[in-house]
Amino acid sequence: MNCRRHGSKPTIALWMLVAAADVAIVASAGLLTLMLVLTLLAVTVAGGVYAARSLGRRNPEPAKAVVRRRA
Repeated sequence: MNCRRHGSKPTIALWMLVAAADVAIVASAGLLTLMLVLTLLAVTVAGGVYAARSLGRRNPEPAKAVVRRRA
């Protein structure tokens, strides 16, 4: 059984090491990859905002059709 409590110093040190490795991976990925990810994120957010505004807008009432009778 695991007798350690959550949040102990070795656990925090391990997560700090994982965070440092993540930063190293992102740094080695290069500027182009980072810009691609940020652009994809911006397009996704813009699409979500557009969809939310489109769904929130009420549709205009259709015009009533005028039927004319022939003489």
